[in-house]
Amino acid sequence: MSSTLFTRIRPRTAVATLATGGIALCIFTRLMITDAHAASHPTPPKVFGGGPSFIALPLESAEQVNHDTKRLRFKLPTPDSVSGLPLTSSLLTVSWPKGSWTPVARPYTPISTSDEPGHIDFLVKKYPNGKQSTHLHALQPGDTLRFAVPLKGPQWKPSPSSSPEHITLVAGGAGITPVYQLLQGILADKGDLTTTMTLVYGVNTEKDTLLRDEFRALEKQHPGRFRAVYTVTAPEQDGQQEIRKGRVTKELLDELVPASQRGRAYVCGPPSMEASLTGGRGASDGGILQQLGYRKVDIFRF
Repeated sequence: MSSTLFTRIRPRTAVATLATGGIALCIFTRLMITDAHAASHPTPPKVFGGGPSFIALPLESAEQVNHDTKRLRFKLPTPDSVSGLPLTSSLLTVSWPKGSWTPVARPYTPISTSDEPGHIDFLVKKYPNGKQSTHLHALQPGDTLRFAVPLKGPQWKPSPSSSPEHITLVAGGAGITPVYQLLQGILADKGDLTTTMTLVYGVNTEKDTLLRDEFRALEKQHPGRFRAVYTVTAPEQDGQQEIRKGRVTKELLDELVPASQRGRAYVCGPPSMEASLTGGRGASDGGILQQLGYRKVDIFRF
Protein backbone atom coordinates (compact mmCIF):
# COMPACT_ATOMS: atom_id res chain seq x y z
CA MET A 1 0.00 0.00 0.00
CA SER A 2 1.51 3.29 -1.06
CA SER A 3 1.42 5.59 1.99
CA THR A 4 3.58 7.98 3.94
CA LEU A 5 4.64 7.60 7.55
CA PHE A 6 2.97 10.23 9.69
CA THR A 7 5.98 12.29 10.68
CA ARG A 8 6.99 14.58 13.47
CA ILE A 9 4.09 17.05 13.29
CA ARG A 10 0.92 15.34 14.44
CA PRO A 11 -1.78 16.49 11.97
CA ARG A 12 -4.71 16.37 14.35
CA THR A 13 -2.86 18.30 17.07
CA ALA A 14 -1.75 20.94 14.57
CA VAL A 15 -5.29 21.33 13.23
CA ALA A 16 -6.68 21.64 16.75
CA THR A 17 -4.13 24.31 17.67
CA LEU A 18 -4.86 26.39 14.59
CA ALA A 19 -8.57 25.91 15.05
CA THR A 20 -8.55 27.40 18.55
CA GLY A 21 -7.94 30.84 17.08
CA GLY A 22 -9.44 30.60 13.61
CA ILE A 23 -12.59 28.66 14.30
CA ALA A 24 -14.11 31.16 16.72
CA LEU A 25 -15.44 33.49 14.02
CA CYS A 26 -17.08 30.63 12.11
CA ILE A 27 -18.78 29.38 15.24
CA PHE A 28 -20.06 32.79 16.27
CA THR A 29 -21.62 33.33 12.85
CA ARG A 30 -23.27 29.92 12.82
CA LEU A 31 -24.00 29.55 16.52
CA MET A 32 -27.71 30.20 16.13
CA ILE A 33 -28.08 28.65 12.70
CA THR A 34 -27.30 25.00 13.33
CA ASP A 35 -28.69 23.30 16.39
CA ALA A 36 -29.24 19.64 17.05
CA HIS A 37 -32.74 20.45 18.27
CA ALA A 38 -33.84 22.65 15.37
CA ALA A 39 -36.84 20.92 13.83
CA SER A 40 -36.97 23.45 10.99
CA HIS A 41 -33.54 22.34 9.74
CA PRO A 42 -33.66 18.58 9.32
CA THR A 43 -30.29 16.90 9.52
CA PRO A 44 -29.36 14.29 6.89
CA PRO A 45 -28.94 10.70 8.08
CA LYS A 46 -25.14 11.04 7.92
CA VAL A 47 -24.49 13.83 10.38
CA PHE A 48 -20.75 14.16 9.72
CA GLY A 49 -20.56 12.79 6.20
CA GLY A 50 -20.36 16.09 4.34
CA GLY A 51 -17.48 18.11 5.77
CA PRO A 52 -17.67 20.82 8.47
CA SER A 53 -20.79 20.56 10.63
CA PHE A 54 -20.63 23.04 13.54
CA ILE A 55 -23.44 21.13 15.17
CA ALA A 56 -24.38 21.06 18.85
CA LEU A 57 -25.28 17.66 20.25
CA PRO A 58 -26.79 17.06 23.70
CA LEU A 59 -25.14 14.70 26.14
CA GLU A 60 -27.40 11.69 26.62
CA SER A 61 -25.42 9.86 29.29
CA ALA A 62 -22.06 9.82 31.09
CA GLU A 63 -20.54 6.68 32.56
CA GLN A 64 -17.41 6.59 34.73
CA VAL A 65 -15.41 3.62 33.39
CA ASN A 66 -12.31 3.98 35.56
CA HIS A 67 -10.57 6.49 37.82
CA ASP A 68 -9.97 9.11 35.11
CA THR A 69 -12.03 8.16 32.05
CA LYS A 70 -15.69 8.62 31.16
CA ARG A 71 -17.78 7.18 28.38
CA LEU A 72 -19.84 10.04 26.97
CA ARG A 73 -22.83 9.37 24.73
CA PHE A 74 -24.16 12.24 22.64
CA LYS A 75 -27.58 12.13 21.02
CA LEU A 76 -27.74 12.52 17.25
CA PRO A 77 -30.50 14.73 15.77
CA THR A 78 -32.90 11.87 14.94
CA PRO A 79 -33.20 8.25 16.09
CA ASP A 80 -32.12 7.02 12.66
CA SER A 81 -29.21 9.46 12.22
CA VAL A 82 -25.72 7.98 12.01
CA SER A 83 -22.36 9.70 12.32
CA GLY A 84 -21.28 8.63 8.84
CA LEU A 85 -17.62 9.19 9.70
CA PRO A 86 -15.02 7.51 7.48
CA LEU A 87 -12.96 4.83 9.23
CA THR A 88 -10.05 6.18 11.35
CA SER A 89 -11.64 9.64 11.67
CA SER A 90 -11.87 11.84 14.74
CA LEU A 91 -14.10 14.84 15.43
CA LEU A 92 -12.89 18.28 16.41
CA THR A 93 -14.82 19.41 19.50
CA VAL A 94 -15.10 23.09 20.44
CA SER A 95 -16.08 24.60 23.76
CA TRP A 96 -15.60 27.60 26.03
CA PRO A 97 -14.41 26.08 29.32
CA LYS A 98 -15.07 28.03 32.49
CA GLY A 99 -12.56 30.84 32.89
CA SER A 100 -11.33 30.64 29.30
CA TRP A 101 -11.41 33.76 27.10
CA THR A 102 -11.00 31.80 23.89
CA PRO A 103 -12.58 28.61 22.60
CA VAL A 104 -10.72 25.35 23.09
CA ALA A 105 -10.64 22.85 20.25
CA ARG A 106 -9.59 19.23 20.71
CA PRO A 107 -10.07 16.12 18.54
CA TYR A 108 -11.67 12.96 19.96
CA THR A 109 -12.16 9.62 18.24
CA PRO A 110 -15.61 7.98 18.53
CA ILE A 111 -15.71 4.41 19.80
CA SER A 112 -19.18 3.80 18.37
CA THR A 113 -19.35 2.63 14.77
CA SER A 114 -20.16 5.04 11.94
CA ASP A 115 -23.47 3.29 11.22
CA GLU A 116 -24.69 3.11 14.83
CA PRO A 117 -28.05 4.95 14.87
CA GLY A 118 -29.18 7.64 17.25
CA HIS A 119 -25.99 8.39 19.17
CA ILE A 120 -22.21 8.74 19.09
CA ASP A 121 -19.93 7.57 21.92
CA PHE A 122 -16.52 8.76 23.12
CA LEU A 123 -14.05 7.68 25.78
CA VAL A 124 -12.57 10.82 27.34
CA LYS A 125 -9.63 10.70 29.72
CA LYS A 126 -9.39 13.62 32.13
CA TYR A 127 -5.95 15.21 32.31
CA PRO A 128 -4.92 17.35 35.32
CA ASN A 129 -4.33 20.47 33.21
CA GLY A 130 -6.57 19.58 30.30
CA LYS A 131 -9.12 22.36 29.76
CA GLN A 132 -11.22 20.44 27.27
CA SER A 133 -11.15 17.07 29.04
CA THR A 134 -12.03 18.75 32.35
CA HIS A 135 -14.90 20.57 30.65
CA LEU A 136 -16.20 17.36 29.08
CA HIS A 137 -16.05 15.49 32.38
CA ALA A 138 -18.18 18.23 33.96
CA LEU A 139 -20.96 17.95 31.38
CA GLN A 140 -24.33 16.74 32.62
CA PRO A 141 -27.04 14.99 30.56
CA GLY A 142 -28.79 17.64 28.49
CA ASP A 143 -25.71 19.87 28.20
CA THR A 144 -24.50 20.36 24.64
CA LEU A 145 -21.11 20.15 22.97
CA ARG A 146 -20.25 21.59 19.57
CA PHE A 147 -18.61 19.41 16.96
CA ALA A 148 -16.82 21.33 14.22
CA VAL A 149 -15.20 19.15 11.60
CA PRO A 150 -14.15 15.53 10.95
CA LEU A 151 -10.40 14.90 10.86
CA LYS A 152 -9.27 11.95 8.78
CA GLY A 153 -6.59 9.58 10.03
CA PRO A 154 -4.43 7.14 8.07
CA GLN A 155 -6.42 5.59 5.26
CA TRP A 156 -7.38 1.93 5.48
CA LYS A 157 -8.01 -0.39 2.54
CA PRO A 158 -7.78 -4.18 2.58
CA SER A 159 -4.74 -5.58 0.85
CA PRO A 160 -5.35 -6.28 -2.86
CA SER A 161 -3.20 -9.38 -2.52
CA SER A 162 -4.91 -12.76 -2.42
CA SER A 163 -2.71 -13.71 0.53
CA PRO A 164 -4.11 -12.97 4.02
CA GLU A 165 -2.55 -9.91 5.66
CA HIS A 166 -1.66 -9.54 9.33
CA ILE A 167 -1.95 -6.09 10.92
CA THR A 168 -0.04 -5.03 14.03
CA LEU A 169 -1.87 -2.56 16.27
CA VAL A 170 0.06 -0.85 19.07
CA ALA A 171 -1.66 1.50 21.52
CA GLY A 172 -0.74 3.27 24.71
CA GLY A 173 -3.19 4.65 27.28
CA ALA A 174 -6.02 6.71 25.77
CA GLY A 175 -4.49 6.12 22.34
CA ILE A 176 -6.57 2.96 22.23
CA THR A 177 -9.64 4.74 20.83
CA PRO A 178 -8.55 5.22 17.17
CA VAL A 179 -7.05 1.73 17.19
CA TYR A 180 -10.36 0.32 18.46
CA GLN A 181 -12.26 2.19 15.76
CA LEU A 182 -9.99 0.74 13.05
CA LEU A 183 -10.25 -2.74 14.54
CA GLN A 184 -14.05 -2.63 14.57
CA GLY A 185 -14.16 -1.44 10.97
CA ILE A 186 -11.89 -4.21 9.70
CA LEU A 187 -13.81 -6.95 11.49
CA ALA A 188 -17.17 -5.56 10.33
CA ASP A 189 -16.15 -5.59 6.66
CA LYS A 190 -17.98 -8.56 5.15
CA GLY A 191 -15.81 -8.26 2.05
CA ASP A 192 -12.66 -8.90 4.08
CA LEU A 193 -12.69 -12.14 6.02
CA THR A 194 -8.95 -12.87 5.93
CA THR A 195 -7.19 -9.90 7.56
CA THR A 196 -5.88 -10.87 11.00
CA MET A 197 -4.71 -8.57 13.78
CA THR A 198 -2.60 -8.51 16.93
CA LEU A 199 -3.20 -5.68 19.39
CA VAL A 200 -0.46 -4.80 21.87
CA TYR A 201 -1.85 -2.38 24.44
CA GLY A 202 0.48 -0.71 26.94
CA VAL A 203 -0.72 0.99 30.13
CA ASN A 204 0.79 2.06 33.45
CA THR A 205 -1.54 0.05 35.71
CA GLU A 206 -4.33 -2.45 35.13
CA LYS A 207 -6.96 0.13 36.10
CA ASP A 208 -5.78 2.22 33.13
CA THR A 209 -6.85 -0.51 30.69
CA LEU A 210 -9.84 0.54 28.59
CA LEU A 211 -12.30 -1.51 26.48
CA ARG A 212 -11.09 -4.84 27.85
CA ASP A 213 -14.55 -6.41 27.81
CA GLU A 214 -15.07 -5.23 24.25
CA PHE A 215 -11.79 -6.80 23.14
CA ARG A 216 -12.68 -10.10 24.80
CA ALA A 217 -16.01 -10.10 22.99
CA LEU A 218 -14.31 -9.46 19.63
CA GLU A 219 -11.85 -12.30 20.27
CA LYS A 220 -14.78 -14.66 20.85
CA GLN A 221 -16.74 -13.38 17.85
CA HIS A 222 -13.75 -13.60 15.50
CA PRO A 223 -11.62 -16.55 16.64
CA GLY A 224 -8.30 -16.74 14.86
CA ARG A 225 -8.59 -13.23 13.43
CA PHE A 226 -7.85 -11.06 16.45
CA ARG A 227 -6.05 -11.25 19.76
CA ALA A 228 -5.23 -8.62 22.37
CA VAL A 229 -2.16 -8.62 24.60
CA TYR A 230 -1.83 -6.13 27.45
CA THR A 231 1.49 -4.99 28.84
CA VAL A 232 1.35 -3.21 32.18
CA THR A 233 4.18 -1.31 33.81
CA ALA A 234 2.95 -2.23 37.31
CA PRO A 235 0.61 -5.27 37.10
CA GLU A 236 -1.45 -6.21 40.14
CA GLN A 237 -1.05 -9.94 39.56
CA ASP A 238 1.53 -12.12 37.84
CA GLY A 239 0.83 -15.17 35.74
CA GLN A 240 -2.12 -13.86 33.69
CA GLN A 241 -1.62 -15.01 30.12
CA GLU A 242 -3.03 -11.87 28.55
CA ILE A 243 -1.10 -9.53 30.87
CA ARG A 244 2.60 -8.89 30.38
CA LYS A 245 4.81 -6.85 32.67
CA GLY A 246 6.65 -3.81 31.37
CA ARG A 247 6.43 -1.48 28.41
CA VAL A 248 5.98 -2.16 24.70
CA THR A 249 9.47 -3.27 23.70
CA LYS A 250 11.24 -4.64 20.66
CA GLU A 251 11.54 -8.01 22.37
CA LEU A 252 7.82 -8.19 23.14
CA LEU A 253 6.78 -7.34 19.59
CA ASP A 254 9.32 -9.79 18.19
CA GLU A 255 7.79 -12.51 20.36
CA LEU A 256 4.16 -11.73 19.55
CA VAL A 257 4.35 -11.09 15.80
CA PRO A 258 6.31 -13.60 13.67
CA ALA A 259 8.56 -12.10 11.01
CA SER A 260 6.34 -13.51 8.26
CA GLN A 261 3.36 -11.52 9.61
CA ARG A 262 4.98 -8.08 9.83
CA GLY A 263 2.89 -6.17 7.31
CA ARG A 264 1.18 -2.90 8.15
CA ALA A 265 1.46 -1.41 11.65
CA TYR A 266 -0.75 1.27 13.24
CA VAL A 267 0.44 3.14 16.33
CA CYS A 268 -1.25 5.56 18.73
CA GLY A 269 -0.02 6.55 22.16
CA PRO A 270 2.06 9.03 24.15
CA PRO A 271 4.68 10.89 22.07
CA SER A 272 7.62 9.07 23.71
CA MET A 273 6.10 5.69 22.92
CA GLU A 274 5.37 6.63 19.31
CA ALA A 275 8.90 8.00 18.88
CA SER A 276 10.48 4.79 20.12
CA LEU A 277 8.32 2.68 17.82
CA THR A 278 8.41 4.80 14.68
CA GLY A 279 11.61 6.81 15.11
CA GLY A 280 11.90 10.19 16.75
CA ARG A 281 13.34 13.40 15.35
CA GLY A 282 16.86 12.78 14.11
CA ALA A 283 16.65 9.02 14.65
CA SER A 284 18.84 7.09 12.23
CA ASP A 285 17.47 3.61 12.85
CA GLY A 286 13.77 4.30 12.11
CA GLY A 287 12.57 3.05 15.48
CA ILE A 288 11.67 -0.37 16.80
CA LEU A 289 9.21 -1.28 14.06
CA GLN A 290 11.69 -0.73 11.24
CA GLN A 291 14.32 -2.61 13.21
CA LEU A 292 11.91 -5.55 13.25
CA GLY A 293 11.49 -5.46 9.48
CA TYR A 294 8.35 -3.34 9.04
CA ARG A 295 8.66 -1.13 5.99
CA LYS A 296 8.57 2.62 6.53
CA VAL A 297 5.65 3.03 4.11
CA ASP A 298 3.64 0.47 6.12
CA ILE A 299 3.94 2.26 9.48
CA PHE A 300 1.14 4.67 10.39
CA ARG A 301 0.54 7.04 13.30
CA PHE A 302 -2.85 8.45 14.22
